[in-house]
Parts: sequence; C-alpha cells; structure tokens
Amino acid sequence: MSDDVSARPRDLHPRSAELYARACRVIPGGVSSPVRAFRAVGGTPLFIARGAGAQVFDADGRGYLDLVGSWGPLIAGHAHPQVLAAVSAALERGMTFGAPCAGEVELAERVVRAYPAVEQVRFVSSGTEAVMSAIRVARAFTGRDLLVKFAGCYHGHADHLLVAAGSGLATFGRPSSAGVPEAFTAATRVLPLDDEDAAQALFAREGERIAAVIVEPVPANHGLLLQRPEFLQRLRALTSAHGALLIFDEVISGFRLARGGAAELTGITPDLATFGKVIGGGMPVGAFGGARRIMARLAPEGDTYQAGTLSGNPVAMAAGIATLDLLEHSDGWRQLESRGAELEALVRPVLARARFPVHWVRAGSLFWLSLHAAGAPRTAATLTAAESARFARLFHALLARGIYLPPSAYEACFLSLAHTSADLQQFTAALDETLATLA
Repeated sequence: MSDDVSARPRDLHPRSAELYARACRVIPGGVSSPVRAFRAVGGTPLFIARGAGAQVFDADGRGYLDLVGSWGPLIAGHAHPQVLAAVSAALERGMTFGAPCAGEVELAERVVRAYPAVEQVRFVSSGTEAVMSAIRVARAFTGRDLLVKFAGCYHGHADHLLVAAGSGLATFGRPSSAGVPEAFTAATRVLPLDDEDAAQALFAREGERIAAVIVEPVPANHGLLLQRPEFLQRLRALTSAHGALLIFDEVISGFRLARGGAAELTGITPDLATFGKVIGGGMPVGAFGGARRIMARLAPEGDTYQAGTLSGNPVAMAAGIATLDLLEHSDGWRQLESRGAELEALVRPVLARARFPVHWVRAGSLFWLSLHAAGAPRTAATLTAAESARFARLFHALLARGIYLPPSAYEACFLSLAHTSADLQQFTAALDETLATLA
C-alpha cells in the first residue's frame, strides 16, 4: 500500500474539514490547543466524535487505534465503564459546589499514601495551575526569587515558564512567546538537561538566590528524554546543599509510570511535586503537594494565596478515584509495563529494518519514535527539516492505516490498560508496512 493516500487528508475526512473550516472562523487557529491544528504534519485535524477502549472515532465515522490517549490521562482507555459509572453517580449529586466535598478528601488521602514525601496536597484544575502554585509556595518558603528550569521540559504556559535556553551554560530567561514581558522571566534561569557541570556552575554563582529547581524527571514534551539517575541525584544534592527546593513535575509521569511516579522509580524524593493527567481520569484536574511544613505556607493557614472556584470539583474527584481504584485493583502498573515491553519486543525488529534512522525510546507505558539521525537524544534536540517532513509522511501514512499518533514528532505516545496484544500487533504491522514505503 502506498502512502500517497495520506497526501489528500481533506478528501478522507470531509466532516472534519467542514468542522475545521467553521472552527477557524470562531476559534483562533480553529483549535483550543495549538498542537491539535496539525500544523507540524499538515492536513486537516481530526475532529473526534467518540472514544471506546483503545479506539477513537472521527466525525466521519472512521475508527483509529489511539496512541494519544488525550495526551496521557486515559490510562484505563476511553469510556471505561467503572469510570463512567463513578462520574454518572457524581453528576446525579451535582456538578459543582464551590465548597469542600468528600471526594477531594479521599483522592488527597490516596495521593499522600502513594507518593514519597507528599504529606499534604491541594487540587487545582490543570497542570499549568499546579506548577504555577508550587513555584509560588517554593518562593514563599525559601524567601528567594530565582527559579531554575531545563530546556526541553514543559511546565505549562504560565508567563515565567515560557522561556527558551540560551547559548551558554545558563541563561537569563528570555520569553519564547509574544505577550510575555522580559521582566516576567528575569527571575528564571534555563539549563541544559543531562549536564551536571552546568547545574554545578549555576549554583556556584547564584545558589543563595535560587528558590527552586523544577524538572520533569521523565521529560516527555520534547521527545521522551530519559535522564541518567546520576543527573537527577546531582540536582537533589545541589538543591539540598544550597537550601533550594527540588520540584518534580510529574503531571505526565505521576501515577502512570508507577504508583509513586518517577520518584518511586528513581528513589529520589523531591520537596514538592505536581500532578495531573491520570489523577483526573479524563477530567480537568491538577494537584501539587509536599511536606506539611512547606504546604503550611498556603492560605488560609499561611500567607501564600492560591484559589480556584472549580478546584476539588466533585465530578473530577470521582473520575480520579475510580481511575486509581482500577490501577490498584488490577495491578495496573505491572500490566502497563508488560504492555510496553511487549510492544518494544515487536517494534524493535521493525525499526532495525527501516531505511532511515528511527530510534525506540520507552519508559513504562510511554514510548517515542525518535527520527534524529544522531540517535535518541537526552537533551532538547531539534529535528532537521528533512526529518520533520519524514515524520509528517509517517504520521499520515499510519493515519491512513488506522493508527492515530500524536501530530508532532516531539510528542510521546501513550499506552493504556485497554490496549490488547492484538492492538499492539496491529500497530506493529502498520508501522512495518509504512516504513517500507518511506525512503
């Protein structure tokens, strides 16, 4: 089968094309989040009508094996009966109260039991909000202003986090988005991943001014950039030695890679951690937590303000509890690791036969196909124009074969409990056939 069919995505998806044309008139770019617009791969974005298990169905009625999983939260698959039942029961009691509810207490107790060093947790409505709030608490607790982040790690779209790395070992934050004044990012420093010397040098210069270092322990937004344990251990040592806090952004990795997230897997305990995705079970939820002595700075107990009308929403809490129940009672994390290992065993021989570089990277149920000629990177590495174009062809050729990948060469794929051995074999066969057609 030729991949020529993928060059005509509008012809294949007329209803999506119609909806996209309408959306572009009333929504900037026709989408509510930029990557959905297919700008990195070309063609018309799919408008999804429904999901079931490991599949999604577009507005034209076509079904696809889904490896996006709503970018991570659907660890049980689409429309899991147990999650739907919990959400339905919660809806019958009311959609929102703007007041405390039992569900947020129960979900908070589960997070505290599961995650190392988290004694208290506060719920918010998104990962961006969780990170923004954790940083505010860290600055209040330490009485310092400087924040250190890493190129290739994404922590949401708060102004002070939208910064790009400079050419030196460390750089003053420079905005990477219009509408962000340089003054907002002046207290942000950016370091390269996988570079202990750069971190050491920055702390030697400004360690007494650094409030916190924030890092994705498993960076998954600029490819899947697996870090050496020694690098993360060095960050833990540097922050402890200089009185700064270490924040693990586990919005993607938390409750996906293990019950205790990347902190459990690495044996490294952060001071604060942020969560999202899985703990919402498909609903908009974020959270941040840490030791009681740090979290005590939050109002109303302390002097650091943070609030949200829909925080602790009862329907979202019910979805999160049901999802964690599924994982706990089905030995879900072992199952997900097994699925990831099974897919890896199937795919590696296929990639070895490819006529151009395709590298396999996996962490549990997360995986990434890196098209970098030099090999899968551990730092933020930009694909060449030719490599990006090759991914676009790969994406559309797989889409034509019923496989829905993230529409960006830098995004990781997600497996769920709903993916079966047959699904993994379907993906592998489609990938094998597609790679054979791409020179």
